[in-house]
Formats: sequence, C-alpha cells, structure tokens
Amino acid sequence: MGYSDIGCYGSEINTPHLDGLAAQGLRFTQFYNSARCCPTRASLLTGLHPHQTGVGHMMEDRGYEGYRGRLNRRCVTLAEALKTAGYRSYAVGKWHLTPGTTARELEDISNWPLQRGFDRFYGTIHGAGSYWDPSALVRDNRLITAFNDPEYQPEVYYYTDAISDQAVRFVREHVRQTPQQPFFLYVAYTAAHWPMHAKESDIAKYRGRYDGGYAAIRQARWQKQQQLGVVERKWSPVPLAGDWSKVPDRAFEARCMEVYAAMVDCMDQGIGRLLEALRETGQWHNTLMMYLQDNGACAENVGRGTNATPRAAQPTLPPMGRDIPQQGSIPKQTRDGWPVRQGYGVMPGGPDTYVAYGGEWANVSNTPFREYKHWVHEGGIATPLIVHWPAGIPASRRGKVEKQPGQLMDIMATCLDVAGVVYPTEYQGQKITPLEGTSLRPAFTGKTIQRSHPLVWEHEGNRAIREGRWKLVATEHQPWELYDMNQDRTEMNNLADKYPAKVKTMAAAWDAWAARADVLPLGAWRARPIGETDTTPGSKEKRFLLKAGDSLTRAQAPAIAKKAFRITAQFQARPEDEGVIVAQGGNALGYGLYLKGGQVHFTVRNRAGASSTVSAPLPAAAQHEVVALLNDKGEMLLTVGQQPPKTGKSQGLITAMPQDGLQVGADENGAVGAYAPPFTFKGKTLSVIIEILDP
Repeated sequence: MGYSDIGCYGSEINTPHLDGLAAQGLRFTQFYNSARCCPTRASLLTGLHPHQTGVGHMMEDRGYEGYRGRLNRRCVTLAEALKTAGYRSYAVGKWHLTPGTTARELEDISNWPLQRGFDRFYGTIHGAGSYWDPSALVRDNRLITAFNDPEYQPEVYYYTDAISDQAVRFVREHVRQTPQQPFFLYVAYTAAHWPMHAKESDIAKYRGRYDGGYAAIRQARWQKQQQLGVVERKWSPVPLAGDWSKVPDRAFEARCMEVYAAMVDCMDQGIGRLLEALRETGQWHNTLMMYLQDNGACAENVGRGTNATPRAAQPTLPPMGRDIPQQGSIPKQTRDGWPVRQGYGVMPGGPDTYVAYGGEWANVSNTPFREYKHWVHEGGIATPLIVHWPAGIPASRRGKVEKQPGQLMDIMATCLDVAGVVYPTEYQGQKITPLEGTSLRPAFTGKTIQRSHPLVWEHEGNRAIREGRWKLVATEHQPWELYDMNQDRTEMNNLADKYPAKVKTMAAAWDAWAARADVLPLGAWRARPIGETDTTPGSKEKRFLLKAGDSLTRAQAPAIAKKAFRITAQFQARPEDEGVIVAQGGNALGYGLYLKGGQVHFTVRNRAGASSTVSAPLPAAAQHEVVALLNDKGEMLLTVGQQPPKTGKSQGLITAMPQDGLQVGADENGAVGAYAPPFTFKGKTLSVIIEILDP
C-alpha cells in the first residue's frame, strides 16, 4: 500500500476506524519499512535489519548469511522476547518468513509461528494468493483449506474477513481463558496485495469514483495531505505516471482502483471489529496499537494486458479444497455475476482473476513520493504509522502529527520498552544479535527519540542511508543521489554534485553498515539458489532470426534482462503504414519497434513501466532496414536506412525478464509502446534479427 492510501494520510478510501485511531493517537509522517514484504516482516518481528535475520531478499537460500531465505536462530521474535514476561502471543494472516510454496517446503515447520514463540496461528505461510481460496493456509501447525476447517465456516469465505474474524476470536478467547496474562497480537493482512480480489458489496461503494482518472485522484490526495499536515507544501510531487486520455480501456482501469479501494475498505472494517472486541473485553485502555504497511505501492503489472493467469505465483500443493479456474478459462460474457471486458477476461475482483492495479495507480497511491515497492526511494519505504494507546499517550498529544523519523526495528524496541522486557543476549543457548532499534516511546509524550545511529537500507542492490535531514540513496548499479529531506522529501533535486564531501562521508557509513549487517556481497540476492540448476527465464541463444507472424513464449524469447541487444529489421512499408514490427514484453518491462505517424519508434521499458522512446522518420522508399540498439550503458540508437542515427537515453538496461513473450507483426498482450494492442503491422515483414550483446 502507498503512503496516501488511508484516509488520515490523504486517501478518498473509507477508513474510519484507522482514522479514528489516528484522531485519538499519533501519526508518524517519517516512518520507514524495508521496501518489500518478507524483509519488512523479518525486521518488524526481530528488531534487526533484514539481512541480520537471514531474510535479505526472498525465501530462497542464496548461499550467503544475509540471504538464507528464513529466520535464523541468531535473532528472537517479538513473541519469543515477550514470552519471558509472561505474554501469550497470537499471529494471524501472512507469515512469509520461511519457504512455503511447495508441498516439500511445507513439510518443514521449524520456522512456522508456533516454532518462533507464538501460541496460536491462523494464516498463510507464503506471500500471496487467492483471497477466495488461499493456499498454504494453516491453523497452528496444521495445513487446512478454507473449506475443510471445522473451526471456521462462513457463508462466503474471503481471506481478509477470515484474518479479522480470527484476530477477534483470539482476543476473546484470551480474555476468557487466560485473563491474568498480557497478550501480543500480530495481525498481518494481505490486503491490498495482488491479486485484486474483493467482495462486490465493497466494490459497489466505489463504483464510478475513479472514472476521472489518475490526475484528479492524485491532485485531491495531495491537497488533502497538505490540509492534514502529513506532507509539506514546499515539496513538489513527482511527475504523474499515467495519462488517462491514452488509456485504451478506462472501464477496466477504473475498476482496478475500485477493487483496490474495496480491499482496503474491507480491511478497515475488520480492524473496526477487532477494536470493538478490545472495548468489549476491557482491553481498550491499556492496549498499545500500531498500524503500518510493509512496502510502498506496487507497480508490478501482474496479469494486466493478458488473459494468462500467473499460477506459478501460487504454491504447488496437494489437492485440498476446490480448484479456482484460471482466468483464461472463462467465457467472454459473464461468470457468476462478475463483469467482463474483451481482451482482459473477467474484470478484477472475482475468483477467476489474478490482476494487479498497475504502475499508474501505484504512482497515485504513493502520492507525493518517488518510486515503488522494491526501491528505497521514499515511494518504496515510506509508510504510515498510527500509534494509539489511551494509557500511554497523554490527551494533549492525541491527534498530533509526529515528524521524528523512525524505522521498523523501532517496533521491537518500543514493545519491549512498554512491556518492561530486556532484550536478550542469549536465547535457548544461542547468542543473539544485538537489537538495532530505538524505542519510540519518548515521542508518545512529545520528547526526543534517543537515536544514536542513522537509518539504513538495502534491497535488491538499491541502497540508502539517512542522517538527520540528509538522505543518500541509489538504485542498483547507479551512483549515489543526495537529498535534503526537509526541503525535498520527494527527491526531485539531487544535491550530490553540490555536496561531494557529504556524499563521501555518508557512503562510507553505508559501506561500514553493510559490512557488519550481512548485506554483502552486494548483489547476493541474484545468486543461484542452493540446489537449483539454471532457471533464468528466457532462451540461452544469442541470435534469433525471425519472420512475419513468429511468436515466442517467455521461455523461448531472448533473455534480455540486464543485457544489451540489437534489433535488425527488414520490411516493406509506406509512411502511412502503421503497426508493430517486433515487441517483447508489455507495459511493465520490454521493448518495441513499431511504425506510427510516419515514423519508426523504438521504445524501451526498463523498470516499473518507465519508458523511453527514440523516433526517426520513415523514408518514402519501398523497402527499409532499421537497426535499433540498447547498449550496456542504457543508451538507445535508432538507425533508419542511410539516415544519421537517432540517439536517446533509457533509465538503464531492462531490469528483469518480461512476463509476456515476443511477437513479430503485432503485440496482442500488454502494449510496450504508445499504441493499443494488437496494433497489427500493415506493411510486410521480411526478417527480424535480434542479437544479445555480451559485455
């Protein structure tokens, strides 16, 4: 979720219960997560940087200490630490701190919640999946399904509601069975992670709300944020990512955001039921409640522009419960009352879909910040943090905005502080890595947080360090950028050239942290997982000779991720002819060579949908040869016949292998360039040669 996605941080989405907590508590405006779900959870639950726990990236063992893909035993969870003070602990929702996407992986329960200090658990072990029939669903230490669980059988199963209902149940059972013990409850919603699944009753509240497009919603959020005091008026919002006038299917695009809003709304409803249970059981006054999000808005265009459902993203499990049909299997009218759009299959929301809301809406969600999930610019790591504690926050502080920076590790330090627990140096005979976080408790009463070290990040080679008002940040393989967070938190004015000494000092501090915190070797997240053969998507061939009508799957297509490449196309066409000569990928990642408006265009989308285009006029000759090149420096060259080459600059190489394959003469899936699919070529293709250029 993005920084602006709940009402009290600027959204139009209905979140009255979170807004109510903020009105009677504190809103931190400079709190940070770790840019992705599992590293954030590792840090949140241990008070350490993710790499120190072994979860520097995802759930694969890359062979390095910081990238083992599971919590190590040199850290303790909040549940384990609080157990020493007599707390009972409960976890509900997404775990994602140990491998859990295959039946074999699910046989190893050594890092499941009950093995890491929790007394009860209901939720999913892996990271994402259907809300209507979640796989890897577990109650305590037992695999179940939504339909064979004797303890919970609602009329309609929806995972967000199940998480809320189980959280309420654990609170009520705790107070009834063990009222003498304090409790810790960890509620990890999956909303609003893709796939975009929501109940029609919730979607209906937002029908038509987003028909005005990206700019109108973002501008309204920006204005509201200024009124709320969660941003500074002197900042400049990052450029808008989407142009509503060029969206080919606005009904589909608006529906995506309607479903997203419904998912957030439903989560807030469930939080309301949990808050009511705390009131009814007498736990309201002395319960510290904290709400935050695990990364910024997600620009991954999963499932968009294609009927192919990425089922590989869902775990492979033994048959349990009903099977959800794949998106591509549905008819093109309606299915079970869910609306349909030709070319996209069912509109987002129902069980047959597996769609993300896309980079353009993610840009709106992250208002006013730059970048998205994965990156450590503000759009990837800035999160709301709402803190509510009637017994611990004085009346004079309630409803206030707190601008002191904080980071995930501070949650552990804060919880132990208010619980009167000393962070252990050893646990079950194992030496424990010292706590990295600092208690936020002084801020509850308006005092200064006693932080003695900078805030630091690394994820997928993206890195950052913040000291006071200064933030040094870089994307993978790119130079450091320097920003003044007081004047320019949207990171629009890079001051690195102006203050080289500060860059050098802060970079050295980052290097020292990376060396001690198991971050190195930088790029270890790309290492081949232990026990796996080469599974890099795409063909290993270096040269492809293609003809009109050829189509390659993702596995057969050129492996263009982080590679320079050259396209040589020979074709016959008149200046008025239009269409795609060759395209690989879609509206997130890939390249396209096409004719439009009497010109040849070469478009590269290198990350999160960011595009760069070089264009040249098409001569009046009957036959043409065009050469398009993306070199290892991200420079683009386009040569049409004997004309001098046209040059441009992309934002680097294409960062990952596109989901969509390759087509010659059309682009039937996600559009790489500024055209509406399939944009069939009106000329005659003679040949297309694609060459992968090794460094």
